Amino acid sequence: MLKETLQEDLKAAMRARDDVRLRTVRALRAAIMEKEISERKDGVAELTAEQELGVVQKQAKQRRDSIEQFESAGRKDLADREREELVLIETYLPKQLGDDEIRSVVQELVEQSGATSMRDIGKVMGPAMQQLKGRADGRRVQEAVKAILSENAA
Repeated sequence: MLKETLQEDLKAAMRARDDVRLRTVRALRAAIMEKEISERKDGVAELTAEQELGVVQKQAKQRRDSIEQFESAGRKDLADREREELVLIETYLPKQLGDDEIRSVVQELVEQSGATSMRDIGKVMGPAMQQLKGRADGRRVQEAVKAILSENAA
């Protein structure tokens, strides 16, 4: 499980004196422990692999958002720090799909759902996010859905 992998990576980062990896792994472990505590029933909580993946995805999204905010505020130093952490966090995520792969999945879902215009975006986004969970960023999926639906409407 991811928790054991993070424990081993933490030890390796401490031995190597890798500050970036150390703080990133610690942040991931803390986020997973926090999720376990919130899910606790009768004093026991064990996260499923899907829940752990969700925690890692949330951490990656937080880093992306922080990078945007720091860059718009002119804080390149902080943006670079977040970027370093994001690269490490992404190593714990499944391989991300490319734009072409996302587009083909979305195109198939549009055809299955019978969506024809932007008003039908909800018919496609839900199943698309379910099918692409963990393998594609929601923003990229939304862009693909909007592009395909606007092409179909034209």
